Amino acid sequence: MAKKAVTAKPKKPAGKKLGRSRLKPEEIALLFSRLQAKNPEPKGELEHVNPYTLLVAVVLSAQSTDAGVNRATKPLFAKVDTPQKMLKLGDAKLVEAIRSLGFFNMKAKNVMRLSQILVEEYGGKVPHDREALEKLPGVGRKTANVVLNIAFGEPVIAVDTHIFRVSNRTGLAPGPDADAVADLLEKVVPDRFKLHAHHWLILHGRYVCVARKPKCPECVIAGVCRYKDKTEPAGALAGIAAA
Repeated sequence: MAKKAVTAKPKKPAGKKLGRSRLKPEEIALLFSRLQAKNPEPKGELEHVNPYTLLVAVVLSAQSTDAGVNRATKPLFAKVDTPQKMLKLGDAKLVEAIRSLGFFNMKAKNVMRLSQILVEEYGGKVPHDREALEKLPGVGRKTANVVLNIAFGEPVIAVDTHIFRVSNRTGLAPGPDADAVADLLEKVVPDRFKLHAHHWLILHGRYVCVARKPKCPECVIAGVCRYKDKTEPAGALAGIAAA
């Protein structure tokens, strides 16, 4: 049996002090229990057919919506689903395929370069290793975590704008930047919830805890949320406190 690759844990800068959750451990457990009850098997919304197309889709998703990426990649991935095929497709045709996305020229260069590296150094396979992933063009901690979580079932959390907002608003994992939030989430999310925590939080931020006017009256975690400016009608959330 092949030995499973060991995923390196992200290194925290020396002297960096980890923040603290504003929620009690039992409140954190309740928060995720409620998100789990609402959506037991959450799925990512970026369409892909294998780890390689997932990696490409996540790289393309920077500064773009998942829906926009899916529109661009659906016809692309129907023909191009390996790094070898991507290199054969060529720069010009890739640019044309993703022209609807922001920063398409830069993204196309990154996809072609990472495809070349995958072919030359990894036999055309996406590495199951954080450090190797983060060395690929266009791949940072967030992208690596998405691939590790979805493609390889690693219990890691990728912090995007939605997760950053939810973590700070609720008090679950407040932090000044994505790395600080990610570090705190790694610490406070109970192990039994870590595999799906990324998707629960991102979907909650995308459809309920939205940026301009969060939908607090329909929020299943409103009772444990520390957000001071909830949008509920008077008394609508009474009696939902953690218990």
